[in-house]
Parts: sequence; structure tokens; C-alpha cells
Amino acid sequence: MKTFSMTKKKWMLSLHIVFAAIMLGTCVTFLILSITVASSSDSGLILSCYKAMHVLAGTSVRASVIGTIVTGVLLSLGTHWGLAKYNWIIAKEVLTVVAVIIGPIGMYIWTLKGISLMTDVGAESAYQGAYVSNMFWLFIGIGLQLLSLIAMYLLSIFKPWGKRKSRG
Repeated sequence: MKTFSMTKKKWMLSLHIVFAAIMLGTCVTFLILSITVASSSDSGLILSCYKAMHVLAGTSVRASVIGTIVTGVLLSLGTHWGLAKYNWIIAKEVLTVVAVIIGPIGMYIWTLKGISLMTDVGAESAYQGAYVSNMFWLFIGIGLQLLSLIAMYLLSIFKPWGKRKSRG
């Protein structure tokens, strides 16, 4: 692939940053909503939070993950960075796999399960068994997602570890 002109590179990088910012913002929103769920006994509020997270998991999370991956791959292929020339890019690719598994897949499943458990068991038995377990995994997922996104931002800024050593 031919390398991008400076203008095209800046536009692609701008799009990449916008999609990454949407991912981070949505993750913070998930954190706020999940804290609300954990600290409330109002079944209507809890169900609303889960429904909001579920809608975000099926829309904003998916769109931002796809947009970030597409623009990231195009940036790698259209610039001197490449897909596997630098260790920091490989680390970002591994973290992207984590973000894809946790984001559009994990968050969608955990929020759907939260909705299902709330409508099946109601508020009176919401803090027992499966509900608590689901809330725990949702918190773990949000934490891992947040850490992986922050790590990807830091890797993009500092670009540690340099170029991979060529085998030969």
C-alpha cells in the first residue's frame, strides 16, 4: 500500500482519535452506570441503567471499536509504522483483542443478563447469587476495558520499546 500524504494521514489520525475517544467515553459511562446499579436499591433505576448500558454496548461500543480498528489498520498500512514493525504497535493489537472481547461482546452479554435477572427475579432478590456474580463480572470487564484503553493511549503517546529486531 502506498503511504498516505500528510493531509490524508492527519485526517485518518483524527478519525482514529475520535473513535478512540468515543470508546473511552462510553467506558466511563459504563463505570458510572454500574456504580449507580451497585449502590441503588431502586429496581426501576437499576433496570434503566442496565438498559442504557445494553443500548450503548450494541451501538456506541460496536461502532467505536469497528471505527478504531479500521482507522488503526489503515494508519498502520498507510504510514511507515506498519502492522508488526514496532513492539508498541503489537502491544496495541493485543490490547485491541482484549477490548473487542470485553467491549462489544462482554458488555453486551453482561448487560443483557443484568436486564434478564432484574426482570426475572426483581429487586427483592436482586442481590443474590447470579445477579451479584453478573454485577461482579461487569465491574471486572469495565475495569479491564478501562485499563486496556488507557494503556493503548499511553502506548500511542510514548511509543516504547522501539522497532522489532529483524530475524535473519
